[in-house]
Amino acid sequence: MLELKHQAVAARPNIYRSPESGSVNVAEIKRTLSLGERLMGSTIFRRCCILIALAGIWQLYGSYLNNDLLLPTFADTIKAFYNAIVHGPLLMRTLFSLKVLLIGYSIGVVLAGVLVSLAVATRFGSDVLATLTAMFNPLPAIALLPLALVWFGLGISSMAFVIVHSVLWAVALNTQSGFQSVSETQRMAGRNFGLRNLRYIFGILVPAAFPSILNGLKIGWAFAWRTLIAAELVFGATSRSGGIGWFIFENRNSLEIANVFAGLLTVILIGLLVESIVFRTIERRSVQRWGMQR
Repeated sequence: MLELKHQAVAARPNIYRSPESGSVNVAEIKRTLSLGERLMGSTIFRRCCILIALAGIWQLYGSYLNNDLLLPTFADTIKAFYNAIVHGPLLMRTLFSLKVLLIGYSIGVVLAGVLVSLAVATRFGSDVLATLTAMFNPLPAIALLPLALVWFGLGISSMAFVIVHSVLWAVALNTQSGFQSVSETQRMAGRNFGLRNLRYIFGILVPAAFPSILNGLKIGWAFAWRTLIAAELVFGATSRSGGIGWFIFENRNSLEIANVFAGLLTVILIGLLVESIVFRTIERRSVQRWGMQR
């Protein structure tokens, strides 16, 4: 019976075909994109379109209201921004704000790194970090302004103190969360290679948790920038000196609303530049290149 079945099945013939010229349709492997496709594929172009649309809406609504004390038009704001930069104090005020921001932000990041390193190294350090974050993270940084005035007086030290508070806990929490999400396989690989203490943290934990660390740095930057402007409004009103916050405050008192919007526009532009240039560059050269983020 088996022999009959084997005889009934015909052998499959081998067919060899050679492609002839003009008879095979080869799919298009590479195609030159049109100008529109290249522009729509650019993140910078898409975001610029959004900004232009928002500026147009601002201009139209400001023209409709026709009240410079409520909302100056976008054109009037740009004019006031140019005059404040070229002929006014806005450039110096901006540099002063950035100087204070960098001081407070750097100290906050370093302290967060120290606390998280202790939390990784010892169980006591983990308890200390968890307790401190539970106590101080819900506390608004602006609420510490009266204490900062008493402890440090008027000046850069007081503003740097509240900035450190706003940066420290955001960076520490995100960094610790990233360290906790590192897989046990990576941890065991680091221990097998003999990595301990700081070599283990910077050789295994930091690269594996870098997306979370970067998110913490971005959140800390946003908190620091907002806290600085709020602190300068209070400190500027007291000491009659400061940065962008004081520029906004004094122009509000003199009812120069176009200059107030010019100061707010400066805050927005600096935020956009830091996000688009600094953090996006770090993302492209790290987590995106490593395949950890799309």
